[in-house]
Amino acid sequence: MKRVSGTDHVQWLPQDGVHRPWSTALIVVWALFCNWTLSAQPSKPGEYMIKATYLYNFARYVEWPARFAAAKGDSFAICVLGQDPFGTALDATIAGETIDGQSLLAKRISEPKQGLNCRVLFISSSEEGRLKEILTTLDKTGVLTVSDMPNFSKRGGMIEFVLDGDRIRFAVNLTPAQDAGLTVSSELLKVAISVRRDSHPGD
Repeated sequence: MKRVSGTDHVQWLPQDGVHRPWSTALIVVWALFCNWTLSAQPSKPGEYMIKATYLYNFARYVEWPARFAAAKGDSFAICVLGQDPFGTALDATIAGETIDGQSLLAKRISEPKQGLNCRVLFISSSEEGRLKEILTTLDKTGVLTVSDMPNFSKRGGMIEFVLDGDRIRFAVNLTPAQDAGLTVSSELLKVAISVRRDSHPGD
């Protein structure tokens, strides 16, 4: 088990590398632990430690098309496009973790086309001015797109971090995910703050 902390709350994460669904009860507990209040966070790094933990769990509860199956030992890349708000939080969160036998790897990239080599892509708010270009480049490529920029899911992104009061939660847009051949676990959808079905890349 992996201990992720940074506040008085603690989350325990499995380290067996097996990509399997949790029970509804357990994922609800996970959601309660992940939805720390921002008031309890002393700084932005605390906020992005929580978001890094979410990225890890998103990777565990999404299934990619068969064409993405890779040999055991290959890397599973979680990438950040643009200005990196995570610092060392993402690297620390996924250190030593595997999914389906693939070691998790944190990568920082600067161009949309580089995202084609990623499984999960966090798009920084620094890239809002070219969001349409980014989402068009990645459209139907099998890359899970995530961001905390406003209205990301309404503009064609797949998962958007949102504030619910003083808690960090997430909204899901199923249409671009399904168009990309991704299957989002029903257990993950149950703890989303909202689930929508539309696609307007970057508008």
